[in-house]
Amino acid sequence: MINGDRELAQRAQELLGRRHPVFAVATVRPGTTSVACVGAELTADFEIGSISKGVTGLLYADALDREQIASATTLGDLLPLGQAPAAALTLAAVSTHHSGLPRLAATGSTLRKSIALWRHGTNPYGETLNELLACLDRVQPGKPRFRYSNLGYELLGHALARAARTSYPDLLRRRVTEPLGLERFYVPATPYEIRTGAVAGRSRSGRPRAPWTGEAVGPAGGIRASIQDMAKLTAALLDGSAPGMAALDPVTDLAGPRVRIGAAWFTQLHQDREVTWHNGGTGGFRSWLGLDRAAATGVVLLSATAASVDRAGLSLLSRLSS
Repeated sequence: MINGDRELAQRAQELLGRRHPVFAVATVRPGTTSVACVGAELTADFEIGSISKGVTGLLYADALDREQIASATTLGDLLPLGQAPAAALTLAAVSTHHSGLPRLAATGSTLRKSIALWRHGTNPYGETLNELLACLDRVQPGKPRFRYSNLGYELLGHALARAARTSYPDLLRRRVTEPLGLERFYVPATPYEIRTGAVAGRSRSGRPRAPWTGEAVGPAGGIRASIQDMAKLTAALLDGSAPGMAALDPVTDLAGPRVRIGAAWFTQLHQDREVTWHNGGTGGFRSWLGLDRAAATGVVLLSATAASVDRAGLSLLSRLSS
């Protein structure tokens, strides 16, 4: 079943191969947006995984623009962290993954959760915000160097919500979904909040995977979205109408001048063109959003299978920009 632009769907399918029976794709260029979905309706929502961090990065830059925070504002200024070492970390350091925070919070047995995910496809997240904050006394940040951190972006998103005196889902609604007219773009705290028609994810071998929901994980990896709304977000990032556009601008090097980072968003050279991007992965989904800002073109790929789509997305963007 193909819905939307059949030619685009077939082009993406050639790049993805047989490992992705259910996927969605969008391309954006000046004056033209094309979307397609294979195996689901165009309105069906997918888990976008860590592209959620890119959205939280936009909210961070937007909060700076609104002067609700400063780059020197700390996590402890906004969250009830007490004497936890993480309280002294600045939002600026967290936004570029230079806080020294570990990848995950120690909210339970990481090994046990990993085994349960592998064997049974269960959700390794699911903590409430209070449960997340309660574990921070045991977290000792390392050196302030690049260290990709889900925990950091969980804390950043909830800190931004506190600065705006609201919750993260409501902040997302007020600053992103309503202004940009996104109808299927939301962050469910429990499986019961997932909307009708949402896509179910599967492992690389095709085994069912539980949805990754949770109050705590929302800002780092809990957003679900349809391909139509992801196309609208991509268009807004290209025309500058999205909130917090400064998040896309790199502020520090990661691997020399070829790979840099802004507020979550990576920028790198590919075939002598500058590509701004973020990807995502959950137990049953993979995603990629890439922009060639100079050519005003963008690509989104969402797959309901946990096999990488990065290479296919980059290839589509290269063809679109050439």
